[in-house]
Amino acid sequence: MRKVLLLVFIHGFKGGDTTFGTFPEHLTALVQHALPKLDIQVLVYPAFETRGALEECVSRFRDWLLEKVIDIEVQNQTPSPTVDPSVRTILIGHSMGGIVAADTLLALTNDLPIDSSSPVDSKTTELNSFMFPYIQGVLAFDTPYLGISPGVVAHGAEEHYNAATSALTQLSGLTGAIWGAKATAGAEGSKDKKPVAALPAPPPSDAPIPMWQKWGKVAAIAGAGAAVVAAGGAAYLKREEITSGWTWATSHLEFVGCLMKGPELQKRVTGIVRLNKELHVGFGNLYTRLGKKAVSKGDGKTMVGSVIGNQRTFCNLPKKESKEFWHEAINDEAGDETWAHMSMFYPKDNPGFYAMSEDAKKLIVEWTTNDWYKSST
Repeated sequence: MRKVLLLVFIHGFKGGDTTFGTFPEHLTALVQHALPKLDIQVLVYPAFETRGALEECVSRFRDWLLEKVIDIEVQNQTPSPTVDPSVRTILIGHSMGGIVAADTLLALTNDLPIDSSSPVDSKTTELNSFMFPYIQGVLAFDTPYLGISPGVVAHGAEEHYNAATSALTQLSGLTGAIWGAKATAGAEGSKDKKPVAALPAPPPSDAPIPMWQKWGKVAAIAGAGAAVVAAGGAAYLKREEITSGWTWATSHLEFVGCLMKGPELQKRVTGIVRLNKELHVGFGNLYTRLGKKAVSKGDGKTMVGSVIGNQRTFCNLPKKESKEFWHEAINDEAGDETWAHMSMFYPKDNPGFYAMSEDAKKLIVEWTTNDWYKSST
């Protein structure tokens, strides 16, 4: 019987059907060429709401995956799909999609949610090697399994501060040109004059203030007042929408809230590493690192860089344990971590796209070259 390797793609926070671009088809072609004895099929999990409890998202995805795999097993007329499945799956997640993938695998092998009080890495916890659907590996792309790197916020804050400082400088010059052009000229001329009083004398009555300057000041004061009134009125009139928006925001924060729970993050990684060692389930995380453009932008001489270093990544990286499962994917075009994170599947924005694709293929081939593969006819 010809076996099926199913590549299932899961988008991350606020992602959708276009998250992966043409990457699923590209990777499928690479893997099919490298594993000719298998029928490589691809599924992209439909866009889902990244809000509410993470466990609910995992449960919905697991049900969807089970249905898809059963359909293929029925089509293949597999005699004993739960004992000797003809379908094995690689879960491929981007960002939070990698966490959904990991938790699905842990649920299939432990029947315990990641936030359960029972430690998944405990040697007393029995693993279910007859999982169905059978997960051959979890391949993550820039998934913050250990949280988001502090540099994402720090570098972003520094860049916004520098931009704001530049803008204020330009604004100061602009206001000088608009409101104080005459005063500025007077100030420059006063360098050659001796001060005669603590306060400047009022302008002579025969020197009229330009009309544009009068109306400009009035407009500025009126505009500021109108903005305050308008904001208050809008907040009152839109109070129901604001309340709804708050609910929307907190619901999404609930979904990504797992990134702020250090012990759970470590517990998840420990559990996946154990599955790799004991059940030979593949695991890898291809993480983005900024390259030439980001370094050259400040020549590596930034305030933040001097404190936390200039190896800029979206994800926190492991120090020692599990380090072997993290694989670097450099983007020489991206100027910041978030853009590198969002654009990693688009060759136009990521010069390292093809190298990353090759690395992904190699991992899948390594995980799948086993007795199951050899038995495919």
